[in-house]
Amino acid sequence: MSNYFSKIPDFEYVSRLPGAKISDYVPVKNLFKRGMLRPDILENIAYFKKYSIKGDDRPDTVAFEIYNDPDLDWLVLTCNNIINIQSEWPMTQEVFNDYLLKKYGSYEGIGSIHHYETIEILTFDGLRLLEPGLIVDEDYTFSHGYTEYEVLNPVTPVTNYEYEEELENKKRSIFLLKPAYVPIVLDDLDEMMKYTRGADNYINDKLKTADNIRLY
Repeated sequence: MSNYFSKIPDFEYVSRLPGAKISDYVPVKNLFKRGMLRPDILENIAYFKKYSIKGDDRPDTVAFEIYNDPDLDWLVLTCNNIINIQSEWPMTQEVFNDYLLKKYGSYEGIGSIHHYETIEILTFDGLRLLEPGLIVDEDYTFSHGYTEYEVLNPVTPVTNYEYEEELENKKRSIFLLKPAYVPIVLDDLDEMMKYTRGADNYINDKLKTADNIRLY
């Protein structure tokens, strides 16, 4: 995300370097400044397209595929309001396998039953009588009052692996800004990251001092 961080303005912070004087300052990035999509873009689905994260794709590889620029990884995350990539982005297969072993203790534990779900039941003409995927007890029974639709135990077991895999797969469905609108967002980002002349401890568009001021 080097391109994004290059746009973040600085503020002067009291130096903690060895030998520094109390009056010495060093410029550091103002991480309180955060780029975002303006509401008229964020709330209009016409600006976006659906995308499914494949395999071990990372935000930068997705950005390269869609925008031909891996530095737009921050835009991939921003479009989906992803703050913590460790928990909100799909794990790689290797990390996922390690996670399962640590959580469930063994391969046997990974393959154990997590819960039971209903299976779909339809009438002959396609009317749905029972929704699939409802979490129920193992001994759940269903009857619609018609002999031909009676199912004593319409459930299927879901293993710990299947349960965790489904949680990961839900993370794979994201929205991406269409490439045609990227220049608009980049122009907006430049404006968002500027300090306003006349604001507290303003030095220039990219620098403030940090003595008792709001940094955003």
